Amino acid sequence: MGRVRALAGFGAQVYGARARFAWHGHVRRDPVALLQLGPGRSDPYPVYARIRATGPLVPTPLGNRASASHEVCAAVLRDRRFGVSDPDAPPGPGGLSFLEMDPPDHGRLRRLAAPAFTTARVASYRPLVEDTVHQLLDDAARQGSFDLVRTLAKPLPVAVITRLLGIPEEERGPLVRHGEVIAGGLDGVRSLRHARQLMSSSRELEEMLGRVFAARRAAPGEDVITALLAAEEAQVTPAELVPMCTLLLVAGFETTVNLVGNGVHALLGHPDQWALLRADPGRAAAVVEETLRYDSPVQRTVRLAHEDVEVAGTTIRRRQAVLTLLGGANRDPRVFADPDAFDLTRANPTDHLAFSAGPHYCLGAALARLEAAVAFAALAERFPALRPAGRRTRRPGRTLRGFATLPLSR
Repeated sequence: MGRVRALAGFGAQVYGARARFAWHGHVRRDPVALLQLGPGRSDPYPVYARIRATGPLVPTPLGNRASASHEVCAAVLRDRRFGVSDPDAPPGPGGLSFLEMDPPDHGRLRRLAAPAFTTARVASYRPLVEDTVHQLLDDAARQGSFDLVRTLAKPLPVAVITRLLGIPEEERGPLVRHGEVIAGGLDGVRSLRHARQLMSSSRELEEMLGRVFAARRAAPGEDVITALLAAEEAQVTPAELVPMCTLLLVAGFETTVNLVGNGVHALLGHPDQWALLRADPGRAAAVVEETLRYDSPVQRTVRLAHEDVEVAGTTIRRRQAVLTLLGGANRDPRVFADPDAFDLTRANPTDHLAFSAGPHYCLGAALARLEAAVAFAALAERFPALRPAGRRTRRPGRTLRGFATLPLSR
């Protein structure tokens, strides 16, 4: 009964916040509020331009600050006076492990997972990634017309991250379903029904991981979960293991799904750039970086001030939030020439903030880059006549930007 009351109270807060954003967006035409509404979700980039034109830091309808300035976003993300948790909240494990933790706990847990994602270790995964990509494209070739998301963009990172963590193949289907529900919660709880789905998916993922933990304790393997279990108690508590592994699983495929889909969509929408890749599949790494900048898989993240901080002439009060609009920062004309162009020959392709910056820079960035580069190169080599083949649909979220469906013909 207490849980139902808590959900009802939280739902009321969500609906109240949505109503406020809707009023500010429709009546006052507030650009930050417009990001929450239909046009801002389908194409946020003109709204980001309005926000940048308003100032480096602009007020939000909820009394915080937002920025689409590359300079400001980079400064806030790298400043240790900002964090991801409420400085007044009691200590305890975060719902998504170190993603929701600040130092020192953030560093302690991140260091445990980091060895699996070093540049050298990720390079050793290339044969696995290449074999997986070509097996999936064999299936696409048999279909003729295929949905890129269902056939390649989603199963590729799922197959790789489950192999790395030691998750049995039969658990992949449920993992994808639960991961999508949990990732959808990054924009907040939409309703009581959504809250129940989140609770159900979290519980089922916890049960699945419990089975994997038991199996790895009985028969250790050469995988990340075995390594984490070996560090249990000395460096990580049992209560931290499940959220930590959940984060590695969900983050391990969500970014790549959107990166591959957004990149292929951008390439096919810019035939001259698609021609460059077809002529030289070695440009696949450039496609990755330009896609990360041009249509970022993660569009935003939030930082809370842990003390009063002055940023761009504005004082951010302790516990006040700054919404760093990564998708907007990556099209800042002060940093990127002709920022609304998709250009594989860009002079500064890696200056984007798509993987964040500072202590919370994406741990799996190298793996996402590898998976997407192999996918782009293989598509150009095997399907040079690739073209759209039907109505595409975007995912509804605001934090994660990607496609739910992207039908193609080869």
